Formats: sequence, structure tokens, C-alpha cells
Amino acid sequence: MALPGVQVLFGFLLAVPFQQNFTEVTDFQRTVYFITLVLTAISTALFIAPTAFHRFTFRLQQKDRLVKLGNRFAIAGIAVLGAAMTCAVTLITDVLYGAVATAITAGLILTMFVTFWLLIPLHGRQEADSEN
Repeated sequence: MALPGVQVLFGFLLAVPFQQNFTEVTDFQRTVYFITLVLTAISTALFIAPTAFHRFTFRLQQKDRLVKLGNRFAIAGIAVLGAAMTCAVTLITDVLYGAVATAITAGLILTMFVTFWLLIPLHGRQEADSEN
């Protein structure tokens, strides 16, 4: 489910520099934009990597390896996507409201992703491991 979202974000980011007002961005905004673009491309590559692996190893008895690699790629893709989305919110907040609101919002968004996408799942995994 994360792949369509990251693809939409990537497509949006590809169009941004061609907008009329993009030349008016600050150096900070230009840097955050570029970092966001690169992180989104990396996330896209990570989410699509299991498909490429599967296509190249089809009928070669690599299912266990595919599942393990797919899980690792998905976890990495989710982490990079969280960073990309934090950067995207940072960029938009800076354009709209300035540095103070940007720092507060970016901190809150990053905290949300770390909590929902890392800490809670790790806690669930720890509980499951302790039950076994």
C-alpha cells in the first residue's frame, strides 16, 4: 500500500521545479526539495526492488530469499518514506509559515513517524517474542 503513495509524492515532486514560482524559493527550500526528491526516489526503488528480484529469479526456487529480502526492502522503504514525507512537510511549512513553525511541525511529524512506524511495531515485536 505504501508504493502508490510514494509514487504520487514522487510524481508531484518531479513537477515542482517547472512551476513558475519555483525560482523564488530560498536556498534552504531548494535543498530540502532536493533531499525530498532523492529520498522519494530511494523509497520508490526500495519498494519496487522485491518485484525486480522476483522477476529475475522466477522459478529458481528463491521464494524464501525473496520473502526475507522483500521484508528488509519494505522496512527500509518505510523508513526512507517517513524521512521524505517529513522533508515534504518541512518544505511546505517553510514556504507557508517560516522557520519557527517549520521547526515545530517537522519535529512533530518526525516524532509521529518514529512512534507509529518504528516504536509501536518494535514494541509489538518485542511482546510477540516474549510470548514465544
